[in-house]
Amino acid sequence: MQFVAALLNIDKTLPVPVYLQIANGIICHIRQGTLKPASALPSSRALAQGLKVHRNTVVAAYDELYAQSWVDVYPQKGIFIAANLPEVSPRPIADSPQKTAYASQTFFEVGENTLSHINLFNPAKAQNIAFNEGFPDTRLAPLDLMLREYRRFANYHFTSKYLLYGAEQGSENLRAELARFLGETRGLHVTADHILITKGAQMAIYLVSQLLLNKNETVIAADPGYCGANEVFVQTGANLELVPVDELGINLDAVEDICKKKKVKLLYVIPHHHQPTTVTLCSERRMRLLELAMKYRFAIIEDDYDYDFHYTSSPILPLASADYYGSVIYVGSFCKTIAPGIRIGFMIAPPNLIEQATKLRRIIDRQGEHLLEEAMANLLKNGDITRHLKKANKLYHERRDVFCRLLQQQIGDHVSFKIPDGGFAIWMKYENGLKPKDVAEKAAAMGLAVSAGKDYYYDRARESEHIRLGFASMNFKEMEQATGILAKAVKKLV
Repeated sequence: MQFVAALLNIDKTLPVPVYLQIANGIICHIRQGTLKPASALPSSRALAQGLKVHRNTVVAAYDELYAQSWVDVYPQKGIFIAANLPEVSPRPIADSPQKTAYASQTFFEVGENTLSHINLFNPAKAQNIAFNEGFPDTRLAPLDLMLREYRRFANYHFTSKYLLYGAEQGSENLRAELARFLGETRGLHVTADHILITKGAQMAIYLVSQLLLNKNETVIAADPGYCGANEVFVQTGANLELVPVDELGINLDAVEDICKKKKVKLLYVIPHHHQPTTVTLCSERRMRLLELAMKYRFAIIEDDYDYDFHYTSSPILPLASADYYGSVIYVGSFCKTIAPGIRIGFMIAPPNLIEQATKLRRIIDRQGEHLLEEAMANLLKNGDITRHLKKANKLYHERRDVFCRLLQQQIGDHVSFKIPDGGFAIWMKYENGLKPKDVAEKAAAMGLAVSAGKDYYYDRARESEHIRLGFASMNFKEMEQATGILAKAVKKLV
């Protein structure tokens, strides 16, 4: 069987490993009948010499053939093609002709309209640069610290327990450290029992909605607002009541008018750096909102997605810090603290709701990623997250100031905006009859992706005079380039 080497063609430039090329080549010749059942194959040393590869590569190929039952190994005799070969071709389910490609559409009916508002992720178009909606700079993410914690766990003899099933509510260490961190930074006097770890704040919003809302019940949300939350509420079959937003936050007179007419079950609010307008709910309205929740007995989802990023003064404490009656469900995440791809969020609520949310979370996703949660717990405990936040806040503060100055210098006569107290974005309005859609088209032709003023309102057909411009993810050079292109686009239209 020394001719086997001549049957095989090895190409080391291919992405397929060489040992698999050898194994697949031998399988191919067995199927074709060139290599007969029960016939001997050359030794690993002889075949390696014939193919001019390392002997270990041939050993790996033979191991692969043995694992797939194509060969038998007899000690002190050698390796032989199996006398009883595995089935070499799949048998059809039926005698009728079968299609060779997987179906592009289901044969049964699927309701396509139930989730019509949800836009699935699509890779960004090939632009030179883009203004996003307000994301952190992932280049600043403390990945080296997270990898340090992973390496540390790799050396622990008890690490294997974190690779097994664990607590659905989340790592006990993380919940304990998070309770301490939230107490120090937000004035939340909670324990680990008040916390459920989720995959981002979005999962927390979904869990609460599924637990509290039934068909035709009333939910109040801001408009313009966060469409991701509105989609969740509508999916439950609830009725969405929209209230306007001004420079002090959501309009509570409008909220109370709705409460007087309908039984409200839930209100959703973003108190800091509201999405998309960036405004902060003032202290007076916060206290009044808590009073309304007590008076009309509705729950509040407080989405504090970027509380940690405040630049001008100390942030106002969350609603949850002043809620002594159990009206507020506080949600947040580390997706803005570190990076959107780090999917650790949390829900803070009285234990009776946390227990029910944990049971529902278990049905959706058995548990979180325990190693990641344990690593995050150590970063909180060691103060690494606090130090990262201080550095990031200083840099984002500088970027905000530079970005606002660039906008004012280059297109200040054609736009208006208020410098935000915190967060990652500017809420900017075009003046002099400029339309966001027209500016976006001009900018795209010059290599810049910028919002066309859509998807800010619940009515997706409604176009906004404002656009949201994220600045945090850009360094100073990128800001200058992006603002320069935006200025050229604007000036071509005036």
